[in-house]
Amino acid sequence: MKNTLRHSAFILLLMLLGSMPAIAGEVKLSVAASLKEVINELTAKYEKAHPGTVFVKNFGASGALAGQIENGAPADLFISANIKWMNHLKEKKLVQEKSIGNFARNTLVFTGSTGIKVTGMNDLARLDKIGIGSPKSVPAGEYAQTAIKNAGLEQQLQGKLVMAKDVRECLMYAELGEVDGSFVYRTDALQGKKTKLLFTVPQKLYPEVVYPIALTAKAATNRDAKEFFTYLKSREAGSVLKKYGFIL
Repeated sequence: MKNTLRHSAFILLLMLLGSMPAIAGEVKLSVAASLKEVINELTAKYEKAHPGTVFVKNFGASGALAGQIENGAPADLFISANIKWMNHLKEKKLVQEKSIGNFARNTLVFTGSTGIKVTGMNDLARLDKIGIGSPKSVPAGEYAQTAIKNAGLEQQLQGKLVMAKDVRECLMYAELGEVDGSFVYRTDALQGKKTKLLFTVPQKLYPEVVYPIALTAKAATNRDAKEFFTYLKSREAGSVLKKYGFIL
């Protein structure tokens, strides 16, 4: 009962926030967690060149972000870590279809600090705990689950998978040693301080990791959001993506 009341209150808050008039110069971003450093740097550069612009940033699992937007959360721009959740909002007419495009690409890897020799998918069966984003809402987890299935390891890894709310929590589990290793994107693995990239998941085992981007339906009258959207396609934005290991 308490959880139901909390959920109802959260939805009501999102609806109230969504109905509030937009503040001039304010751009609300809902972005996949794996893009946090990139977006923080790009918004800082943009704010320096456009002092009147203020960003409100929301990072998380793509599925969770899409759900928030669907429930009325204020957002001008959405960047997902897979096409599934962008298509979901497109079907609901919550994003501007003409604005949908690809922002960047990435690669799935396995990272950790275990002393066990892990050089490929078949070595995972030797581990006790493996971090993975919840496949229902975390694209990295969905990609990893597909790779596990296609590698024929579902039975061998049964009971060993530790679910995380997003890809950054997966990395945190590995960094803290709470799991032997985690499935994350290559760009996340590069952020690790105590872990190392153990192997790259063969591309043949899962779909290509693409980050679709779009303006939301609510951004139709937000000139600042449209201008920032254009900036994200610039050469400067591309340089920042490359800096963090993303593929254009």
